[in-house]
Amino acid sequence: MIKAIGKYFKSDIVLTASFLLAAASCFLVPPNEEYLGYIDFHTLILLFCLMAIIAGLKELNCFQYIGNLMLERVATRRGVVFTLIFLCFVSSMLITNDVALITFVPFGIMMLEMAGLTSKLCLTVTLMTIAANLGSMFTPIGNPQNLYLYSLSDMGIGRFFLLMLPYTALAAAVLVIAVMVRFEPSQMKIEVKRKPLAKRGEIAFYLVLFALCILTVAGVIPHAALFVIVTAGILLKNRRLFGRVDYSLLLTFLFFFIFVGNMKQMEGLNGLIRGLVEHHGRLISVGISQIISNVPAAMLLSGYSHNYSDLIVGTNLGGLGTLIASMASLISYRQVCGAYPAVKKRYLTVFTGWNLLFLAVLCLVWSFL
Repeated sequence: MIKAIGKYFKSDIVLTASFLLAAASCFLVPPNEEYLGYIDFHTLILLFCLMAIIAGLKELNCFQYIGNLMLERVATRRGVVFTLIFLCFVSSMLITNDVALITFVPFGIMMLEMAGLTSKLCLTVTLMTIAANLGSMFTPIGNPQNLYLYSLSDMGIGRFFLLMLPYTALAAAVLVIAVMVRFEPSQMKIEVKRKPLAKRGEIAFYLVLFALCILTVAGVIPHAALFVIVTAGILLKNRRLFGRVDYSLLLTFLFFFIFVGNMKQMEGLNGLIRGLVEHHGRLISVGISQIISNVPAAMLLSGYSHNYSDLIVGTNLGGLGTLIASMASLISYRQVCGAYPAVKKRYLTVFTGWNLLFLAVLCLVWSFL
């Protein structure tokens, strides 16, 4: 049992780091009744419900069906790449960047092989990863740090969209330019074997649950009511989905809640960090994300600044850069290395170069805004 737990923590560096930080902070601030106040149960409930619902839709082949449907209408190699990239960009706004990459990167590798584009594998998957990380920043449910910071900020959903619209629109434009410049519009035709959607009633059921999540984000439905409805619904439909929830992410959030809560009790350190974050929130968010990834960065910095707009923008842009700036990027890396181990170094080089380019362009825009 102990070996199994050790192996579980060893396989997830961010989870392990969050646990060690939380444990160390407990020695500085001994556990007491205030610990419960550290935890943002609203974020945990929404994450849990969204992950379970999306797992149900994925099991029913819903996302792959949409991808096949779109690729049937593509007549050029450039069109294949464009479709794969914007499948990630648009879908990540609703199903999160992680799920978009888990679903469409293996699918994309298969499509590139069929289209004779394996020479462009590293660039295409890199752009798909950038697309998922940048598309997800447009909505509060697109990635975990957005969901967390949005729940803290009390900003309306319309204000959130307006905040992220310039960056999302620019990201889409730069992605289009990258595809137009780097991929030839040569003719080709992919024969996609599209399986018909089965169990449409179940798909409709999960879509209704998903709509309830959106209403909860908008403040229409209480979080506790959502948790009861989704849990009961999945118990009735497919209780195996509970095993497909990413509990590592939920535990990471829990440990960081404890760590950040304890750090806020240390007045001297709290004042120093608060001053830095209040004046340079976006820049510090981008920088720290490069080291510990953007979800932990959002949780850490939210303890020292109430300028949530800066933290939202900074941690979303901070997902660009290093391979660990957004943990979702590791999904693509593992998929590429699993299929083509020989391109590992080349992929890292291409990935880092293009990420830094996108980060520079978006940061330039942020300096004007």
